[in-house]
Amino acid sequence: MITTMMDQALTISSVMKFADKIYPSQEIISVTADQPCHRYSYADAFKRTRKLANALQALGLEQGDVVATMAWNDHRHFELYYAISCSGMVCHTINPRLFDEQIEYIVEHAEDQWLFVDPLFVSKLEKLQEKMPHLQGFVILTSEDSMPETSLRNAQCYETLIAKYGDRFDWPEFDENTASALCYTSGTTGNPKGVVYSHRSTVLHSYASSLPDAFGISRQDVVMPIVPMFHVNGWGIVYSAPMAGAKLVMPGPKMADGETLTKLINEEQITMAAGVPTVWLALLQYLGDSNESINSLKRVTVGGAACPLSIFKTFKEKHGVDVEHGWGMTEMSPLGTYNKMSRIDFELPEEAFTEALLRQGRPIFGVDLRIVDEEGQELPWDGKSTGAVQVRGPFITQGYHKLEGDFTHNGWFDTGDVAYLDLESRMQITDRTKDIIKSGGEWISSIELENLAMNHPDVAEAAVIGVSHVKWTERPLLIVVKKAQSKLSAEDILSFFGGKIATWWIPAACEFVVELPHTATGKLDKKVIREQFKNYLWVD
Repeated sequence: MITTMMDQALTISSVMKFADKIYPSQEIISVTADQPCHRYSYADAFKRTRKLANALQALGLEQGDVVATMAWNDHRHFELYYAISCSGMVCHTINPRLFDEQIEYIVEHAEDQWLFVDPLFVSKLEKLQEKMPHLQGFVILTSEDSMPETSLRNAQCYETLIAKYGDRFDWPEFDENTASALCYTSGTTGNPKGVVYSHRSTVLHSYASSLPDAFGISRQDVVMPIVPMFHVNGWGIVYSAPMAGAKLVMPGPKMADGETLTKLINEEQITMAAGVPTVWLALLQYLGDSNESINSLKRVTVGGAACPLSIFKTFKEKHGVDVEHGWGMTEMSPLGTYNKMSRIDFELPEEAFTEALLRQGRPIFGVDLRIVDEEGQELPWDGKSTGAVQVRGPFITQGYHKLEGDFTHNGWFDTGDVAYLDLESRMQITDRTKDIIKSGGEWISSIELENLAMNHPDVAEAAVIGVSHVKWTERPLLIVVKKAQSKLSAEDILSFFGGKIATWWIPAACEFVVELPHTATGKLDKKVIREQFKNYLWVD
């Protein structure tokens, strides 16, 4: 039997056209370097997107060309997302927090033709441009009045550029498997690796991530994606919000400014926001200091790193906001699991509820997930069996840009995470494969120890690594950044673990540091920490 259904391509263009037609009056608000509050509608946004598409053609760009962005979350970056991909080109978002050598590498590796850059990063690129000969020129994301003096070659002003062109554009049609975007991993080991998304994978991820038991975005929501748009497509919210017709609020360079975030939440009546733990710590710190409220906010999504229990509790108990954990990675577009608490969960005893709350959640539709042992044998989801996490699905990569070889295990992609799944199909990440500690033949989770340490009121940040030990092969070493004016001692924090975990899990020692190193995506850089403490001497 042959299907009677229409064969219509799943493209980002279809998301754009839908939002433009169905939700033309919905708003997009953003903070930029040249405007503290820019406000316009979806109709305005896509009108300017068509002008930008004409400008891209005038620059000599063609389908298949790679166009780079280095920008914050704002309306101009939004326009670039759609104009580039919907023209059949590839939108390469660059993380400005990468090391200079990594930026030079990925620009050349991707063969970027033009780079659209926020004014705040102009001076950085001026120093790097000679090592990026592929780039024909730079477009600075600002108005003519705010255009900086620059030595960037062929530098143009964004607003001046698009003002030259009309707002009619015939969007090309192409196969849904056409490349739409490119994002490189942070490259903590070796060079960054490029993941190429397709129009089809992006649309499917937008559908899946918007389901009620994931982001749950609807027409009634006012959504603030604080996670950077240069980090895995801003978790896809730049697509899923227009698909649902939600109002978008983008904080630009102020994404870590608690005062600005509070102002945006209250003035724009934001209902949902998404970001990494450090963002929420900054917001909660400001709210605690100012005694301000955020009454419109109903839920926040946290991902990118394990979230301390203190964030969950403070948001809920002081502000009535639900915190929901998500997990994923660049290679997964990125969302893989989401932890939405159910009616049954709220009937659990407090301790069991807290344990469930802190888990990374259930796989979303489109993500086939399993855990395997060291021989590659699949393990049961019984809340006890811990193994390597592997995934497969229509928005999960099977390799990397320009890298040959099979990066899957019989079709399964190895995430590098170690986890177990409970009887309710909720995943609990216990460690990264390379970070798990083996002491006396038994496994110890560095992540669980870090989370416990972060629950201490005097701890600002904590890391745990395994250090070589004569008797036990490895023992966990705790490294702590104390909060300002804290008099916390090593004995205090180590005794804090008592009764919460097995005694042999308790770190053998604690060292205090002023700060801990992070990767370009804000995660603890365990590679650097291990190098710093590789010659650590245990005191018996």
